[in-house]
Amino acid sequence: MAWIPLESNPDVMNKFLHNLGVPAKWQLVDVYGLDADILAVVPRPVLAVLLLFPWSVKFTDFNATKEDGTEKDQTVSDKVYFLKQVISNACGTIALIHSVANNTDKIQLGDGHLKQFIDDTVQMNPEERGEYLLSKAGGIITAHKEVALEGQTEAPDENEPVFFHFVAFVEKEGSLYELDGRKSSPINHGSTSPDTLLEDAAEVCKKYIEHDPENLRFTVVALTAAVN
Repeated sequence: MAWIPLESNPDVMNKFLHNLGVPAKWQLVDVYGLDADILAVVPRPVLAVLLLFPWSVKFTDFNATKEDGTEKDQTVSDKVYFLKQVISNACGTIALIHSVANNTDKIQLGDGHLKQFIDDTVQMNPEERGEYLLSKAGGIITAHKEVALEGQTEAPDENEPVFFHFVAFVEKEGSLYELDGRKSSPINHGSTSPDTLLEDAAEVCKKYIEHDPENLRFTVVALTAAVN
């Protein structure tokens, strides 16, 4: 099964999350660069960082290296909510779910499909969560389809190959985790804090960019407090 991919557009993402019960006090914003002076203007607190990168052979090799190394000997907190991707083109929605589900201590979710999904799956393993999203989360699927068709660019056919991928970065118990639904587990990138999450995630994003520095099709967005 394949979905229409979600556009890396904060307005689209915000509509998706707010329709599913995330309070308007939280929003996605563009991060226009990874240098300190640009990161300094991003609203705080930052709860999650999402990276959209162009998928290519270079990143296949890069991710294989990470999986062969980092994932074998790392420590992963059992407090990290991780969801396996079993649906093609669902990486944007899964990155958003990862961002919210790992911050339910800060985000007071309203009653709705997202809260229900997280409550229903919190005791499941990552594979079971992925299958549940595919088979029993009709409200989230409908919300995804609605906003996927509303982006600024023409939505591709759901069966058309997509060469971009989303990952999310969150802080949990003092560690920076990269959450990629295609992986077997979260990737622990070492120490971070709620105050330095954006800067520490930016360093990992830079490593992605270093593998294809001439490619301009990288996008970073952050889940932050809304600016009044």
